[in-house]
Amino acid sequence: MTTKSLNTVLIGLGMVANTHLRAVAELSDKLNLHGVFARDQNVAKGFANTAQEMTGLRPIVFDSIDDVASDSHIDFAIILTPPNARAEIIGPLANAGKHILMEKPIERNKSAAAKVVDLCESRGVACGVVFQHRVREASIKLQQIISSGSLGRFCVAEVLVPWWRDQSYYDEPGRGSYQRDGGGVLISQAIHTLDLLLDLVGDVDEVQAMARTTQLHQMESEDFVTAGLDFKCGAVGSLVASTASYPGDAESITLHFDRASALLKSGVLTLSWRDGRVESFGADASTGGGADPMAFTHAWHRDIIDDFCEAITDNRPPLASGREALRVHRLIDALIESSTTKTSIKVTD
Repeated sequence: MTTKSLNTVLIGLGMVANTHLRAVAELSDKLNLHGVFARDQNVAKGFANTAQEMTGLRPIVFDSIDDVASDSHIDFAIILTPPNARAEIIGPLANAGKHILMEKPIERNKSAAAKVVDLCESRGVACGVVFQHRVREASIKLQQIISSGSLGRFCVAEVLVPWWRDQSYYDEPGRGSYQRDGGGVLISQAIHTLDLLLDLVGDVDEVQAMARTTQLHQMESEDFVTAGLDFKCGAVGSLVASTASYPGDAESITLHFDRASALLKSGVLTLSWRDGRVESFGADASTGGGADPMAFTHAWHRDIIDDFCEAITDNRPPLASGREALRVHRLIDALIESSTTKTSIKVTD
């Protein structure tokens, strides 16, 4: 258990920053928001004022990343910037011994992401990714049931991310671009569901995919992907991911085993056993699949941050480490390559 209070700093103060602010405020017995940083100082000062009004916290407003790196009080940074800004931020912080927790994705592609992870590991700092779907009650319950072996052999997966974003979402400069975000629906939205899939049933070996930009959006990258999946364990699966599915619905993972099928949707796990029994676990919750991308609870972020604090103190890997997060980056890169080349692609390092 954590025995001393840690200090963190929020870097990048966009739309998810308030979610992290609420999460940090609820961890006040073990974590203090020591400071904030954004390239726009007016944004940073405004956020610091908001933090004080909302939570009573009074974070320092830093002038530069070098100032953050040189502050001996900071134990770790929570990085919320777009992925194209990560390397220049994480380098000075990791060199100064600051642990790193970042919003997904790590970077814009698997090779750039691997460089970030390698840097953190070479400097001996913890590297974690905010894959908050892993800490939902239903996700944890399904992981436990799968591990028990009671479901039998895993055979088929059906993954559906039927989300909606209106054009105003993509009108923000850089959003959905390869230069800033690294792509569209896969790396910005479906990455959470794909990470959870891999965490539950293991790696995908080969994919065959089609990724397209629909007529519903004007954007550089894909807003619709469909794919077939071959898992290393011998199971097969299908994926449909979209931000063009009006009005949007919760993402779902359906896993078919020898003895039962398991459906994860909206924070609820439903087990349909072959003998006719049906069991449910968890509670219904919004996941941001509709027009409001922030329509979800901050509790999942709180639990990820809480685990990261424990990981630092106990000198263990965080729940979703950077090294482990490279699995989903490899899968996403393979899906895009398969669509581009119109061939089946092996998921490789």
